[in-house]
Amino acid sequence: MTSATTPDAHRELPGRIMAREMAEQPAVLRRILDEGAPAIRKVAQEIAARAPRFVLLTARGTSDNAALYAKYLLEVRLGLPCGLTSMSTTTAYGARPDLTDVLVVTVSQSGGSPDLVASTRAAREAGAITLAVTNNPDSPLAAVSEYHIDIMAGPEKALPATKTYTASLLALYLFVEGLRGGDGGPAHVLPELAAGLLARQDEVRALAARYRFAERMVITSRGYGYPTAKEAALKLMETSYIPALAYSGADLLHGPLAMVDNVSPVIAVVTDGKGGEALQPVLDRLRGRGADLVVIGPRGQVERASAGFVLPTENVSEEVQPVLEIIPLQLLAYEVTIARGQDPDAPRALAKVTETH
Repeated sequence: MTSATTPDAHRELPGRIMAREMAEQPAVLRRILDEGAPAIRKVAQEIAARAPRFVLLTARGTSDNAALYAKYLLEVRLGLPCGLTSMSTTTAYGARPDLTDVLVVTVSQSGGSPDLVASTRAAREAGAITLAVTNNPDSPLAAVSEYHIDIMAGPEKALPATKTYTASLLALYLFVEGLRGGDGGPAHVLPELAAGLLARQDEVRALAARYRFAERMVITSRGYGYPTAKEAALKLMETSYIPALAYSGADLLHGPLAMVDNVSPVIAVVTDGKGGEALQPVLDRLRGRGADLVVIGPRGQVERASAGFVLPTENVSEEVQPVLEIIPLQLLAYEVTIARGQDPDAPRALAKVTETH
């Protein structure tokens, strides 16, 4: 039986690199918790002592979805106002806002994109406290930032980012916990649970067979699950080329709901907590429209859907569930792509390091 947890079986198959890197995620999460947490806590303590008044988060692509997750953490857990930056205001228009006492967090797998480096350098010159969160401590981004957090994912060669995404989520969670003086205890269940999810690839393969011919997908969530919806849509689009539209559940009701029918699947990421509770009216509306509703979430939610994947949410804090939620969706992108006869390791027209200016 072919499984993402047995990378040797993929040596001669398309997607073997992505499969191997997905399978590495439990070990990467454990490495961060065992080896990286003390350094992350030290950075957090030093920044907390400087009492930033506002946080700006800067990123592109997959890292942008990780930054959005950090925005929820910072606003909910710390009450710190946050914003996602528009880098072109600095790199294209030359704007130089006063960033005194503002924390600017730049998230990047490679730390090599010129616009990320330029905007971070400009932010530091404008008085910001700058923090780079990367998978490369020797990167240009790390060099221009005052502080750096290494997500310790190891080399990632597949074009679709998988292990660097979950590593970024965990590193950002531990950083925010460090800012508030927490110990990050709720995250210690993640490596074992992640391994359990990867072992259920056959369930995901059945979903992929169901949706391999989909012409489009809609993915929705609320709260901490919304970054998962956006990342899942990105993974599906860049690997299988299926147009996948990600919406906050609230935004879905403001117009896009009209395009939902009983043909195109709707994937709902239902976090077990306040985000999932806020999504319930959206799920009711989707069911009322006869949508082909797929739920990634607690068992009770999956049982009320057309199909789904049950997540282990018992005794898992809502704020760390996104690290687990994305794994079956990574597998789904992989399996749909393989089923469509394509290679998820090498999406057309993409490069591992995207150099935007």
